[in-house]
Amino acid sequence: MTTDTARPRADVPEPLADTVAPAGRRIRLSLRPRAGQQRKAGPVAYALLALAALLSLFPLYWTMVAASTDNTRVSQTPPPFLPGPNLLKNLSAAWEDAAMGTALVNSLIVAMTIALSTVLFATLAGFAFAKLRFRGRNILLMLVIGTMMVPPQLSVVPLFMMMTELGWGQKLPAVIFPTLVSAVGVFFMRQYLLEALPDELIEAGRVDGAHSLRIFWSVVLPVARPAMAVVFMITFVHAWNDFFWPFIVLDMTNPTIPVALTQLSAGYVRDQSLIMAGALLGTLPLLAMFVVFGKQIVGGIMQGAVKG
Repeated sequence: MTTDTARPRADVPEPLADTVAPAGRRIRLSLRPRAGQQRKAGPVAYALLALAALLSLFPLYWTMVAASTDNTRVSQTPPPFLPGPNLLKNLSAAWEDAAMGTALVNSLIVAMTIALSTVLFATLAGFAFAKLRFRGRNILLMLVIGTMMVPPQLSVVPLFMMMTELGWGQKLPAVIFPTLVSAVGVFFMRQYLLEALPDELIEAGRVDGAHSLRIFWSVVLPVARPAMAVVFMITFVHAWNDFFWPFIVLDMTNPTIPVALTQLSAGYVRDQSLIMAGALLGTLPLLAMFVVFGKQIVGGIMQGAVKG
């Protein structure tokens, strides 16, 4: 007598025919897509993505609406939700009242210098802590991590005295040099290189006669490119928006963007429309950078990830 329990049943659809098992065995249906297949998003996923996009863009839209009206209209209840006719007028007034031209140049210099130096020094230190063997490595790493636990407000007075002794008061080097490297960047790069950089690549470079700097340039940098891009973007945005230390060490004749915005809020009556216009001027360069260089940044991250 023959049995057909091992063969697919005729009434079972074709995609599920291979899931029918002989009697006594459990049948498991896999919900994962097969190789070469992509699962399409449903209407719920698109609705959630649209909602997240609207919530993310609403603060920027409200800033533009408030910057395009006058102070009386912004203070009304309910507030306006459509742009007004005074956008160019308020932008021009904010540009002149707060020295936004000088502030934009200063913020660009400060943010770019701090971001580039942090990426360079954090990658060098992360490589040393992750792959090099030297005496006192763990102690130095613990000291670096320990600096993350100290509030920056505790170092304001001695740091201000140091900048004054160096003759950097009210100058951009006083903002740049104390933040040329961050402990967060060092720790992040160390953790990334510890997992992404194989020891065999370093040993192969040693066998070929390459010294540490040559290995860093030819081996470490291509592998570390994704993490370097992340550190650069985070550091640039943080330096661009930093207010506490630049407000202490700079004045209104040589400000950065956050310091210049305080000039718009001075006085007995704050003009919210001018403040929003200044905030819009300070936000547009960041948006332009991500729009223009977004594909290049993502492409560099993916290229570095493939090489890694």
